Amino acid sequence: MKPACSTEAVPATHPADVDAALWMPGVPPEFEHPRDRAEFRRPAHRPGIELYRAHIVRYAFEPHSHDGFGLGAIESGVERFRYGGSEHLAPPDSIVLMNPDALHTGRAETADGWRYRMLYIAQEAIETISGEAGWWFEDAVRRDARIARRVTARLEALWRSTDPLAFDGLLVSLLADVRHHARVAHPAGAADAGRFATVIDYLHAALADRPTLDDLAAVAGLSPFHFLRCFKAHYNVTPQQMLMALRLREAKRLLASGLPPAQVAASTGMADQAHLTRSFACRYGVTPARYQRQVRQ
Repeated sequence: MKPACSTEAVPATHPADVDAALWMPGVPPEFEHPRDRAEFRRPAHRPGIELYRAHIVRYAFEPHSHDGFGLGAIESGVERFRYGGSEHLAPPDSIVLMNPDALHTGRAETADGWRYRMLYIAQEAIETISGEAGWWFEDAVRRDARIARRVTARLEALWRSTDPLAFDGLLVSLLADVRHHARVAHPAGAADAGRFATVIDYLHAALADRPTLDDLAAVAGLSPFHFLRCFKAHYNVTPQQMLMALRLREAKRLLASGLPPAQVAASTGMADQAHLTRSFACRYGVTPARYQRQVRQ
Protein backbone atom coordinates (compact mmCIF):
# COMPACT_ATOMS: atom_id res chain seq x y z
CA MET A 1 0.00 0.00 0.00
CA LYS A 2 1.40 3.38 -0.97
CA PRO A 3 2.07 5.58 2.07
CA ALA A 4 0.23 8.83 2.58
CA CYS A 5 1.93 11.98 1.35
CA SER A 6 2.40 14.41 4.21
CA THR A 7 4.73 15.56 6.96
CA GLU A 8 4.87 17.66 10.07
CA ALA A 9 7.22 20.59 10.44
CA VAL A 10 10.11 20.29 12.87
CA PRO A 11 10.27 22.90 15.67
CA ALA A 12 13.17 25.28 15.13
CA THR A 13 14.92 28.36 16.39
CA HIS A 14 14.32 31.66 14.62
CA PRO A 15 17.65 33.26 13.56
CA ALA A 16 17.31 36.86 12.49
CA ASP A 17 18.91 36.53 9.06
CA VAL A 18 16.95 33.44 8.03
CA ASP A 19 13.28 33.18 7.15
CA ALA A 20 12.00 31.38 10.24
CA ALA A 21 10.37 27.98 9.89
CA LEU A 22 7.19 27.82 11.93
CA TRP A 23 5.63 25.01 13.89
CA MET A 24 2.57 24.01 11.90
CA PRO A 25 -0.72 22.41 12.92
CA GLY A 26 -1.31 18.86 11.68
CA VAL A 27 -2.26 18.38 8.07
CA PRO A 28 -5.51 16.56 7.17
CA PRO A 29 -5.57 12.90 8.30
CA GLU A 30 -5.33 11.47 4.80
CA PHE A 31 -1.94 13.19 4.36
CA GLU A 32 -0.46 12.62 7.82
CA HIS A 33 1.88 10.09 9.36
CA PRO A 34 3.08 11.13 12.84
CA ARG A 35 6.73 10.24 12.26
CA ASP A 36 7.17 11.97 8.92
CA ARG A 37 8.43 15.53 9.08
CA ALA A 38 10.17 17.96 6.77
CA GLU A 39 11.13 21.61 6.88
CA PHE A 40 12.55 24.25 4.53
CA ARG A 41 14.37 27.48 5.31
CA ARG A 42 15.85 30.25 3.18
CA PRO A 43 18.57 32.72 4.21
CA ALA A 44 17.30 36.25 3.74
CA HIS A 45 20.64 37.64 2.58
CA ARG A 46 21.69 34.97 0.07
CA PRO A 47 19.43 34.25 -2.94
CA GLY A 48 19.61 30.87 -4.63
CA ILE A 49 19.99 28.97 -1.35
CA GLU A 50 17.46 26.72 0.37
CA LEU A 51 18.06 24.56 3.42
CA TYR A 52 16.05 21.40 4.09
CA ARG A 53 15.93 18.82 6.86
CA ALA A 54 13.63 15.83 7.15
CA HIS A 55 12.91 12.49 8.76
CA ILE A 56 10.84 10.34 6.41
CA VAL A 57 9.40 7.00 7.49
CA ARG A 58 6.26 6.27 5.54
CA TYR A 59 5.73 8.28 2.43
CA ALA A 60 7.39 8.08 -0.97
CA PHE A 61 8.43 11.13 -2.95
CA GLU A 62 7.13 11.03 -6.50
CA PRO A 63 9.42 12.15 -9.36
CA HIS A 64 10.45 15.78 -8.92
CA SER A 65 13.43 18.00 -9.58
CA HIS A 66 15.20 21.07 -8.26
CA ASP A 67 16.47 23.96 -10.37
CA GLY A 68 19.77 23.90 -8.50
CA PHE A 69 22.17 21.36 -7.08
CA GLY A 70 21.15 19.20 -4.13
CA LEU A 71 24.02 18.59 -1.68
CA GLY A 72 23.48 16.72 1.56
CA ALA A 73 24.12 13.76 3.79
CA ILE A 74 22.21 10.88 5.37
CA GLU A 75 22.31 11.04 9.16
CA SER A 76 20.54 7.73 9.87
CA GLY A 77 18.53 5.06 8.08
CA VAL A 78 18.67 4.26 4.37
CA GLU A 79 17.01 6.05 1.48
CA ARG A 80 16.16 4.37 -1.83
CA PHE A 81 15.66 6.63 -4.81
CA ARG A 82 15.58 6.53 -8.59
CA TYR A 83 17.90 9.00 -10.29
CA GLY A 84 19.44 9.05 -13.75
CA GLY A 85 17.57 5.92 -14.78
CA SER A 86 18.98 3.80 -11.94
CA GLU A 87 18.03 2.81 -8.39
CA HIS A 88 20.31 4.08 -5.63
CA LEU A 89 20.67 3.34 -1.92
CA ALA A 90 21.99 6.04 0.40
CA PRO A 91 23.02 4.55 3.77
CA PRO A 92 24.02 6.40 6.95
CA ASP A 93 27.07 8.65 6.61
CA SER A 94 26.79 8.83 2.83
CA ILE A 95 26.78 11.99 0.72
CA VAL A 96 23.96 12.75 -1.72
CA LEU A 97 24.97 14.84 -4.75
CA MET A 98 22.28 15.79 -7.29
CA ASN A 99 22.63 17.87 -10.42
CA PRO A 100 20.13 20.60 -11.42
CA ASP A 101 16.92 19.55 -13.17
CA ALA A 102 17.52 15.82 -12.54
CA LEU A 103 14.24 14.06 -11.73
CA HIS A 104 14.38 11.72 -8.76
CA THR A 105 12.15 9.87 -6.31
CA GLY A 106 12.72 8.91 -2.66
CA ARG A 107 11.46 6.43 -0.10
CA ALA A 108 12.61 4.69 3.04
CA GLU A 109 14.49 1.43 2.67
CA THR A 110 14.58 0.79 6.44
CA ALA A 111 11.71 0.42 8.89
CA ASP A 112 12.60 3.56 10.84
CA GLY A 113 12.96 5.64 7.69
CA TRP A 114 15.87 7.95 7.02
CA ARG A 115 16.97 11.27 8.47
CA TYR A 116 18.87 13.72 6.29
CA ARG A 117 19.79 17.31 5.58
CA MET A 118 20.18 19.01 2.21
CA LEU A 119 21.37 22.28 0.73
CA TYR A 120 19.66 23.26 -2.52
CA ILE A 121 21.84 25.78 -4.30
CA ALA A 122 21.45 27.48 -7.67
CA GLN A 123 24.16 26.86 -10.24
CA GLU A 124 24.87 30.60 -10.36
CA ALA A 125 25.38 30.62 -6.59
CA ILE A 126 27.85 27.70 -6.76
CA GLU A 127 29.80 29.49 -9.48
CA THR A 128 29.85 32.75 -7.50
CA ILE A 129 30.91 31.09 -4.26
CA SER A 130 33.42 28.61 -5.69
CA GLY A 131 34.77 30.77 -8.52
CA GLU A 132 34.37 27.82 -10.91
CA ALA A 133 31.86 27.18 -13.69
CA GLY A 134 30.43 23.89 -14.89
CA TRP A 135 30.18 21.82 -11.71
CA TRP A 136 28.75 18.34 -12.33
CA PHE A 137 28.47 15.21 -10.17
CA GLU A 138 28.90 11.78 -11.77
CA ASP A 139 27.61 9.85 -8.75
CA ALA A 140 24.41 10.59 -6.85
CA VAL A 141 25.68 8.79 -3.73
CA ARG A 142 29.22 8.72 -2.36
CA ARG A 143 30.09 6.64 0.69
CA ASP A 144 32.56 8.83 2.52
CA ALA A 145 31.75 8.73 6.23
CA ARG A 146 34.29 11.35 7.27
CA ILE A 147 33.10 13.93 4.74
CA ALA A 148 29.43 13.00 5.25
CA ARG A 149 29.67 13.75 8.96
CA ARG A 150 31.39 17.02 8.21
CA VAL A 151 28.67 17.93 5.70
CA THR A 152 25.98 17.10 8.27
CA ALA A 153 27.70 19.30 10.86
CA ARG A 154 28.03 22.19 8.43
CA LEU A 155 24.39 21.92 7.35
CA GLU A 156 23.29 21.97 10.99
CA ALA A 157 25.47 25.02 11.60
CA LEU A 158 24.01 26.74 8.52
CA TRP A 159 20.50 26.04 9.85
CA ARG A 160 21.34 27.64 13.20
CA SER A 161 23.43 30.53 11.89
CA THR A 162 22.32 34.04 12.81
CA ASP A 163 25.30 35.84 11.28
CA PRO A 164 25.36 36.40 7.48
CA LEU A 165 29.16 36.52 7.44
CA ALA A 166 29.42 33.23 9.35
CA PHE A 167 26.75 31.72 7.11
CA ASP A 168 28.71 32.57 3.97
CA GLY A 169 31.89 31.15 5.47
CA LEU A 170 30.10 27.89 6.17
CA LEU A 171 28.87 27.80 2.56
CA VAL A 172 32.42 28.11 1.27
CA SER A 173 33.55 25.29 3.58
CA LEU A 174 30.66 23.03 2.60
CA LEU A 175 31.37 23.43 -1.11
CA ALA A 176 35.04 22.71 -0.44
CA ASP A 177 34.00 19.49 1.32
CA VAL A 178 32.27 18.13 -1.78
CA ARG A 179 34.43 19.78 -4.44
CA HIS A 180 36.63 16.72 -5.02
CA HIS A 181 33.52 14.70 -5.95
CA ALA A 182 32.60 17.19 -8.71
CA ARG A 183 33.67 17.40 -12.33
CA VAL A 184 34.10 20.95 -13.45
CA ALA A 185 32.76 20.16 -16.91
CA HIS A 186 29.44 19.07 -18.33
CA PRO A 187 28.96 15.40 -19.14
CA ALA A 188 29.23 13.99 -22.66
CA GLY A 189 25.44 13.90 -22.89
CA ALA A 190 25.24 17.68 -22.70
CA ALA A 191 25.12 17.84 -26.51
CA ASP A 192 21.89 15.83 -26.43
CA ALA A 193 20.45 18.33 -23.96
CA GLY A 194 20.77 21.00 -26.64
CA ARG A 195 18.37 19.06 -28.83
CA PHE A 196 15.71 19.24 -26.16
CA ALA A 197 16.48 22.72 -24.81
CA THR A 198 13.74 24.26 -26.95
CA VAL A 199 11.31 21.57 -25.76
CA ILE A 200 12.07 22.36 -22.11
CA ASP A 201 11.64 26.08 -22.86
CA TYR A 202 8.32 25.27 -24.51
CA LEU A 203 7.18 23.29 -21.47
CA HIS A 204 8.17 26.18 -19.19
CA ALA A 205 6.00 28.49 -21.28
CA ALA A 206 3.10 26.01 -21.38
CA LEU A 207 2.75 25.14 -17.70
CA ALA A 208 -0.87 26.25 -17.61
CA ASP A 209 -1.67 24.56 -20.93
CA ARG A 210 -2.14 20.96 -22.05
CA PRO A 211 0.60 20.37 -24.66
CA THR A 212 0.29 17.21 -26.74
CA LEU A 213 2.96 14.78 -27.88
CA ASP A 214 2.54 16.14 -31.40
CA ASP A 215 3.15 19.69 -30.13
CA LEU A 216 6.40 18.73 -28.39
CA ALA A 217 7.63 16.58 -31.28
CA ALA A 218 7.06 19.49 -33.66
CA VAL A 219 9.18 21.75 -31.44
CA ALA A 220 11.98 19.17 -31.51
CA GLY A 221 11.59 18.57 -35.24
CA LEU A 222 11.03 14.83 -34.78
CA SER A 223 8.18 12.42 -35.38
CA PRO A 224 6.06 11.98 -32.23
CA PHE A 225 7.14 8.55 -31.07
CA HIS A 226 10.75 9.00 -32.15
CA PHE A 227 10.74 12.16 -30.04
CA LEU A 228 9.18 10.29 -27.11
CA ARG A 229 11.81 7.55 -27.24
CA CYS A 230 14.68 10.03 -27.50
CA PHE A 231 13.32 12.26 -24.74
CA LYS A 232 12.87 9.36 -22.34
CA ALA A 233 16.30 7.94 -23.18
CA HIS A 234 17.90 11.30 -22.37
CA TYR A 235 15.94 12.34 -19.27
CA ASN A 236 14.82 8.90 -17.99
CA VAL A 237 11.29 10.28 -17.65
CA THR A 238 8.38 10.95 -19.99
CA PRO A 239 7.52 14.47 -21.19
CA GLN A 240 4.44 14.40 -18.94
CA GLN A 241 6.58 13.61 -15.89
CA MET A 242 8.94 16.41 -16.81
CA LEU A 243 6.02 18.81 -17.27
CA MET A 244 4.67 17.95 -13.82
CA ALA A 245 8.10 18.44 -12.26
CA LEU A 246 8.39 21.86 -13.92
CA ARG A 247 4.89 22.79 -12.76
CA LEU A 248 5.76 21.93 -9.17
CA ARG A 249 9.04 23.81 -9.32
CA GLU A 250 7.19 26.88 -10.57
CA ALA A 251 4.57 26.37 -7.85
CA LYS A 252 7.39 26.39 -5.30
CA ARG A 253 8.68 29.69 -6.67
CA LEU A 254 5.24 31.31 -6.72
CA LEU A 255 4.45 30.14 -3.20
CA ALA A 256 7.73 31.58 -1.95
CA SER A 257 6.80 34.90 -3.57
CA GLY A 258 3.56 34.96 -1.54
CA LEU A 259 0.97 34.06 -4.19
CA PRO A 260 -2.03 32.26 -2.61
CA PRO A 261 -2.11 28.48 -3.26
CA ALA A 262 -5.36 28.70 -5.23
CA GLN A 263 -3.79 31.17 -7.67
CA VAL A 264 -0.64 29.08 -7.83
CA ALA A 265 -2.73 26.05 -8.81
CA ALA A 266 -4.39 27.99 -11.63
CA SER A 267 -1.11 29.49 -12.84
CA THR A 268 0.69 26.16 -13.05
CA GLY A 269 -1.94 24.09 -14.82
CA MET A 270 -3.20 22.10 -11.84
CA ALA A 271 -6.81 20.95 -11.92
CA ASP A 272 -7.53 22.73 -8.63
CA GLN A 273 -5.94 23.57 -5.28
CA ALA A 274 -6.46 20.02 -3.99
CA HIS A 275 -4.51 18.69 -6.99
CA LEU A 276 -1.70 21.12 -6.19
CA THR A 277 -1.70 20.07 -2.54
CA ARG A 278 -1.50 16.35 -3.31
CA SER A 279 1.14 16.72 -5.97
CA PHE A 280 3.28 19.20 -4.02
CA ALA A 281 3.24 17.15 -0.82
CA CYS A 282 4.16 13.96 -2.68
CA ARG A 283 7.22 15.61 -4.16
CA TYR A 284 8.48 17.97 -1.47
CA GLY A 285 7.21 16.47 1.76
CA VAL A 286 5.13 19.45 2.88
CA THR A 287 1.83 20.93 1.76
CA PRO A 288 1.92 24.16 -0.30
CA ALA A 289 0.52 26.27 2.55
CA ARG A 290 3.03 24.86 5.01
CA TYR A 291 5.93 25.39 2.62
CA GLN A 292 4.83 28.99 2.06
CA ARG A 293 4.70 29.66 5.79
CA GLN A 294 8.08 28.00 6.34
CA VAL A 295 9.99 30.08 3.81
CA ARG A 296 8.25 33.40 4.53
CA GLN A 297 8.40 35.26 7.80
